[in-house]
Amino acid sequence: MPEPDTVEVRAAGGVVTRAGAAGTEVLVVHRPAYDDWSLPKGKLEPGEDDETAARREVLEETGVDATVVGRAGSVRYTDRRGRSKHVEYFTMTAGATAPREPDDEVDVVAWWPLATAATDLT
Repeated sequence: MPEPDTVEVRAAGGVVTRAGAAGTEVLVVHRPAYDDWSLPKGKLEPGEDDETAARREVLEETGVDATVVGRAGSVRYTDRRGRSKHVEYFTMTAGATAPREPDDEVDVVAWWPLATAATDLT
């Protein structure tokens, strides 16, 4: 078994888009604990595959039931706790939306123009 500090944290998330009045919009979340804006993502649950985790996390964090269209890519980085983290992202289209109450994980859900998301996400 690997040492705890060498275990890679696995996560998945979505690049959820929809057609907006001024062009393509991207679904983003504000995380109050970090005071940042990001794409919805989260850790995989035991036995969960990347795609299932991405759909679940998007729904939990935003209230949007999204459909996976394809893979968007992955990132690896060291998180704020010093752990190695690997995030798989999927391109998704927005489906039905249910109201979501703000909480300590996500306090704002918003649709940003694609150009804004490309430059202003943390």
